[in-house]
Amino acid sequence: MRLLILALGAVSLWGQGRPSVTIEGEAARAVIDIRGGSWVQFEFRDQKLNPLVWANAGPVSETRAMGHFLCLDRWGQPSVAEGNNGMPFHGEATRVEWRVESSSKGAARVSAHLPMANLDVVRDARLDPAHAWLMVREAVTNRNKLGRPYNMVQHATIGPPFLDASVVVDANGRRGFMQSSPMPHPEEPSVYWPQALKDGQPVNLRHLTDDPMPNVVSFAIEEEYGWVTAANAAKGLLIGYIWKTSEYPWLNIWRHVDDQHQPLARGLEFGTTGLHQPFEVLVKKGRIFGHSIFAWIEPGETQTRSYAGFLFKIPADYRGVAQVAFKNGALTLKERGEEPGRDLTMEGVRFE
Repeated sequence: MRLLILALGAVSLWGQGRPSVTIEGEAARAVIDIRGGSWVQFEFRDQKLNPLVWANAGPVSETRAMGHFLCLDRWGQPSVAEGNNGMPFHGEATRVEWRVESSSKGAARVSAHLPMANLDVVRDARLDPAHAWLMVREAVTNRNKLGRPYNMVQHATIGPPFLDASVVVDANGRRGFMQSSPMPHPEEPSVYWPQALKDGQPVNLRHLTDDPMPNVVSFAIEEEYGWVTAANAAKGLLIGYIWKTSEYPWLNIWRHVDDQHQPLARGLEFGTTGLHQPFEVLVKKGRIFGHSIFAWIEPGETQTRSYAGFLFKIPADYRGVAQVAFKNGALTLKERGEEPGRDLTMEGVRFE
């Protein structure tokens, strides 16, 4: 496998000395780590502040999850029997080396085979030449002779130095539930974005205070596009994602601080499920808020899903995002606040 990668001449080493693929345009660059397929860098070329810093330090030779990684064929834990047979948490996508199928300055195709799940995944990524707009398309093919349930969750995670106590997270999640709520009805009681519950008291998920709250809160998306943003006005940077709700109907949020109570990580995850349980539980439950909590794929079938990541430079008094819209090749972010806000826009970008 490594001979193929080296022969293509597409692999370099990123900051941690690990094999990677870099794509770049005039405005931004993005990096895929080969040993696990994670997005480990997405930044403006002239700013060099990377929000996707989570678990990036570690053995160079190890395949592992970092930054923004793909959860496939599941999100969360396997059953006890599956775990005993070697199935890892969040599936195998971060436990295998990915292959570089093709690479140019602004685009790359990488792929991986998940041996236990017997699924193939092919990722096509393209960075807009003029904007910090990263378009990603991933196709999953079932190589089994039988159909099966599966899940696909984009585990986008931000960390320091971009992440600090001033970062504000905004999203268009609607009704949600705490993963800590007991089965079989974790959606009772429900919460509504940006509210979560801790010890029965409301917590505002837009902010990360001195609160070591690792519990995941999941929200259904009801609009045509789902979106989530994280803004650090003091550092002048906003990162966001947008996706089609028909492909990824769930937004999953979590946050954590370190032993010194400083912000350590914020998860901005979106995917095909909002329930962090083994497949037996998901199949029995079926739906929450009318949304499916697992996908089904027939033998030999290929299913494709897409999303876009984006960056904006923002002023030091930026108040956060009230609304994100994508129409006719234009991305527009409306600023929060009662008085007229400052729109952030990208024109001439493609979602395909």
